[in-house]
Amino acid sequence: MNADTIRHLIEQGLPGARADVRGEDGVHFEATVVAEAFRGKLPLARHRMVYATLGERMGGEIHALALKTVTPDEAA
Repeated sequence: MNADTIRHLIEQGLPGARADVRGEDGVHFEATVVAEAFRGKLPLARHRMVYATLGERMGGEIHALALKTVTPDEAA
C-alpha cells in the first residue's frame, strides 16, 4: 500500500474531497482530508466516513492511519 493509492481511494469514496496522505513505511500513514461532507459532523463520524472509503484495507494493508478531517472553511 502507498500514500497515493490511499489518497485516490479516499477522494474516490468522498466526492469533492481533497486528501493529503503521507507514510514512509507502507503501513503507517497520516492524512489530512478536506471535505464539505464533514460539515455538521463530529470528529468520530468524520473519521468513520474516511475509514469507510478504505474498507477492509484498514487493519490489514493499512496498519494505522492518523486523520485530520476538516471542512473547507476549517481548512482556510
